[in-house]
Amino acid sequence: MLSGAGAASVVAIAGCLGGGEGSESDGSGDGSTTDDGGNTTDDSGDEDEENGSMEASVRVAHLSPDAPNVDVSVDGETVLEDVPYRTVSEYLTLESGTYEVTIAAADDPDTVVFDEELEIGASAYTVAALGELAAENQPFEVTVLEDDRSSPGEDACVRLVHASPDAPAVDVTVGDGETVLFEDVGFGETATADVAPGEYALEVRPATSNNDGEVVGTFDVEPAAGNVYSAFAVGYLEPSDAPVDEAFDLEVVVDAEGEYVDGH
Repeated sequence: MLSGAGAASVVAIAGCLGGGEGSESDGSGDGSTTDDGGNTTDDSGDEDEENGSMEASVRVAHLSPDAPNVDVSVDGETVLEDVPYRTVSEYLTLESGTYEVTIAAADDPDTVVFDEELEIGASAYTVAALGELAAENQPFEVTVLEDDRSSPGEDACVRLVHASPDAPAVDVTVGDGETVLFEDVGFGETATADVAPGEYALEVRPATSNNDGEVVGTFDVEPAAGNVYSAFAVGYLEPSDAPVDEAFDLEVVVDAEGEYVDGH
């Protein structure tokens, strides 16, 4: 049932902006120069290319509720073992290039869920297992997300990843619906928003034209300035009717940490 997964789809993610709309920063401060006019350029990529050390970061997110624990191999070498549902691994650092990535059932190496060559550049990626083996709601698939971990400056950046197989497209609001952070995000889709640091109660609702659907889940989060987060909507709205009893939840992980310093 697991073998023969199709080619991975690659989803480019909109950047988290810092310092106003339209500006971007990698938050590293390395390899950048400022000219007399105050314009900043980043030549670190050129230096990396000359040195042959362009690096990429890759992690795995097991978001398929009825799939078994998995092992992950890169070019035939096991890099992650016995990864359970809802696990988002740490980033693995690789040189840019083409790699064969294999994901197999931990208790049965011959049962392969993903076996594809991935060409990765000097960026960060999440290889996410989505959907269900039972395919009662959404079929199993492996999607490759490109992660933007650039600094959001004095704000925090939050990316929503919809991975709940039986949930409709959703809106996410705060303040009893007064503020809309994300709207009409369907299964397998993503959206990003910059927010001021602080405490929030995120309200997940079925998407409507007025963003006023009934709240199906409320989740307390406290994003910090300069940090980038991914919030994975997982589990089932109706776990009693699902292949496995996994309730709807929000799995929040830190993609990048950074302390904002005024003027830097």
